[in-house]
Amino acid sequence: MTTQTKAMTADDLLDLPDDGFRYELVEGDLRKMPPPGRRHGRIIMNLSTPLDQYVRAQRLGEVYAEIGYMLATNPDTVLAPDLSFLQQERLAGADPDRPYWVGAPDLAVEVVSPSDRYSEVNEKVARWLAAGTRLVWVIDPRRQQVAVHRAPQAVTNLTAMDALDGGDVVPGWTLPVRELFV
Repeated sequence: MTTQTKAMTADDLLDLPDDGFRYELVEGDLRKMPPPGRRHGRIIMNLSTPLDQYVRAQRLGEVYAEIGYMLATNPDTVLAPDLSFLQQERLAGADPDRPYWVGAPDLAVEVVSPSDRYSEVNEKVARWLAAGTRLVWVIDPRRQQVAVHRAPQAVTNLTAMDALDGGDVVPGWTLPVRELFV
């Protein structure tokens, strides 16, 4: 006799109690993540503040911290990047009260935490790109590097001596990589 477990849905994810952890849903499988640490939070602020200010000033769209994106259904996949961006054209008519954005962001940012495995981060990058995300930045605090993904095989690794730019997703925006790690 076999037991079959029911895949968790996006609605089930919404119903989870707030226990201080973050969760994502991958093909119906719940993934639990510890809350981000201090260094992680500082890096996100060092990136989100100038990015959000630029995006607002240029009226390019909206920058979000840790919102859920419904990438697939039956079984459901809901991922929440550390930071994301949606271009203005995609926001028209969108319901701001809907629990998850349906589809992928234009830009997804992942900060590698001490508890993350690189294989898991790479799996997430692959999911973002397959779902239509045009640009993924993976920030690695230990190595003080940023991996810029535009396609599964198109990766550029930036060091503290380089500048991060928004390419055609956030045109005109740049930030020295070293400023992420101060």
